[in-house]
Amino acid sequence: MREFVEVSPEMTLLLGAGPLDRAPLPSDHIVLAFDMEAHTPTVAFDLKPSIASITTDARLLLVIQRSAFIRVGGVLPDGEAFHLPSALRTIAFAIRDCALTGETLTIYRLGKGIELLCETIRLLATDDLLPLAGEGVLSLEDTRRIVAARRMIDERWNEKLTLDKIARACGLNRAKLTRGFRDMFSCSIAEAIAEQRLSQAKRMLLTTNLPVSSIGYENGYLNNASFARAFGRRFGVSPSDLRACQAA
Repeated sequence: MREFVEVSPEMTLLLGAGPLDRAPLPSDHIVLAFDMEAHTPTVAFDLKPSIASITTDARLLLVIQRSAFIRVGGVLPDGEAFHLPSALRTIAFAIRDCALTGETLTIYRLGKGIELLCETIRLLATDDLLPLAGEGVLSLEDTRRIVAARRMIDERWNEKLTLDKIARACGLNRAKLTRGFRDMFSCSIAEAIAEQRLSQAKRMLLTTNLPVSSIGYENGYLNNASFARAFGRRFGVSPSDLRACQAA
């Protein structure tokens, strides 16, 4: 049986599947769907929901106006689904399983619905919502390790990073790290490292007078030809031509 709480004109809390009946839906809404009892508990963001999908979805749903979500600090995520952390899971269970009745239950769920929304936004802002990878085949702990690998690349790209070194530092084997990293970030580890190095090289070309060959070497390229090829593939222009255009 479908239950609902109109938290505000901009947000409705839905529990269970079934016809919407009198449940009001905000205009131009998005849906946050909380699945607490799945093998891999998740929170999923549907940025283009249909009435049919909302009607048949038995998960706990927060249906919120897109502009309201952004106004209160929410950032629409790139990923569609994330591991559901224990803090959000506890709030969601409290909303669903509360033993109160009548108006007291409605008020309780209203307050908890606001708490669930605010805590989700907070975890998104601090990057503590970890995206699912490979359709959920990675455990939460493995996902944390892959996020740590990405952080290692972003912070230590100028070191001699190898796949083995990153795998050892993050506690994953090479195969799982390679596959999981591509699933989560849509690029290989080598591509992620190259992106950091080439972006830094571009900044140096535009802000320093160092020779092109020196900039390439400082960013991990042992000869000017390989640097120029990689730079051209990434930015569509050679390092020398980029600097010449800047000077002009």
